[in-house]
Amino acid sequence: MMEIKILGTGCSKCKTLTKNTEEAVTELNLNAKVNKVEDIVEIMNYNVMSTPALVIDGKVVSKGKLLSTKEVKELLTK
Repeated sequence: MMEIKILGTGCSKCKTLTKNTEEAVTELNLNAKVNKVEDIVEIMNYNVMSTPALVIDGKVVSKGKLLSTKEVKELLTK
């Protein structure tokens, strides 16, 4: 199972990225778990200074950018 994390403190961009990521997972019919991480200490453990950030299977693939559903799908199928 793929593990996807959205790192962000709850801003509107972080919420939108979470929604877009969930839509991408559904559209691609992936076996994946999407978690929202709002704990600042856990976010800093990923060396992320600007949110929202997208983490796929422990690897930060995007930070500081609001990705569209299409962009998330492209990252999930790499």
